[in-house]
This record gives sequence, structure tokens and C-alpha cells, in this order.
Amino acid sequence: MQRFELEHTLRAAGDIAKMDEFIIIGSQAILGQFPSAPAVFLKSNEADMYPRQDPDKAIEIDGAIGERSIFHITNGYYVHGVGPDTAVLPPGWEDRLIPVCNENTRNIKGQCLEVHDLAISKLIAGRDKDLEFVKELLSHKMANASRLEQLAKTVAVPQQLGELLLHRIWRLEGEVAAPNPPLAQSLDATGKPIPGQSKNQRPPGITD
Repeated sequence: MQRFELEHTLRAAGDIAKMDEFIIIGSQAILGQFPSAPAVFLKSNEADMYPRQDPDKAIEIDGAIGERSIFHITNGYYVHGVGPDTAVLPPGWEDRLIPVCNENTRNIKGQCLEVHDLAISKLIAGRDKDLEFVKELLSHKMANASRLEQLAKTVAVPQQLGELLLHRIWRLEGEVAAPNPPLAQSLDATGKPIPGQSKNQRPPGITD
């Protein structure tokens, strides 16, 4: 999903719900803070949102322009109507929302999660794709591990999950920071390295 497509979903959601402000969570919330985010972050074709003033109307939106709707079939993307409890977020997240509001949204305002709040919600969800998303944020220097640690310590979750959050952050930070390990060389019969051949490579003619 591109930024202009997210803006289109806001227009459509506004028409359906007769509301002028929406909270956008999920991966495509990144388009608020980073309108030209790298393609690796734009794989999803759904925008997760709910009307800020009346979250229950998300059901109407989901039914009208949700997955497999005419809107989805026509445009290739859709709105997933969610609720305020869908994502677990750090305290103060509403004060950090990033607005999307312009002529293309017809002045309907989308309030997107700030990138670190978005990352925390992904770390809590903990699916492989969520953790990979956060790893890419760190790799592209779009999020800061120290800030994630700070926020992780404030989230209202059980202690065990809180500790798991920190370990996930440290692991992803380490994976981003670690250089590619050098290939170990194979040795010939005399114990000398064979040039250009690693231990993972088989000598010519050897198969499984």
C-alpha cells in the first residue's frame, strides 16, 4: 500500500462511517511518519483503522470496504475495521499520533501510530512477520532500540511478557548489528586451507 492509497481508504471510510477522524494501527500506520517508506514496509494491502469518535462503526466500514469487497476487488487494497483493543500500546501513544490530512483525504484525518508505538505493538504480537517488521525498522534506522526499551518498560503487560519484550528488542538489535560471519575454510589432506572453498561447500563430484 502506498501513501496515496492510504489516503484513499480514509476518504472511503469517512464516506461510510460519516466520521472525520480515524485511528490507524497496523503496519501501514508507518505511512504517516514515513510517507515514502521503503517497499519492505509496504507489503500489506490492508489499512487497519477505526473511527476515533465512534469505534463501533468500524464494523460498518469492514462490511462495506473490507476484504473481498467490491472496493478491495477494484483497488487491490482494503480497510480492516478494528477496535481500540486490537493493539496493546504504551501509555501516552495518543499524544504521539502522526496526522494524515490533506486534499486527497478530503480533510478527513487519519491519526497514525508513531513508529516506536507501532513497533511495540508488533513486538507484543510477536508473530514472525511482526518481528521481521521491527528488525527492518532498526536496520533502516527508522526506529531506535533504546527508545523501544524505554517504552517496553511502561507497557501494562504481565511481567513475563514485559521481560520477553526486552529480550526480543535485544535479539533484534543484535541481529541488525552483527556482521556476516566469515566463511570457514575447508582443509586439504595436509591441513592447508583450500582456496575459495568453505566448509559448507562440497568438493566437485560429491552429492547428497
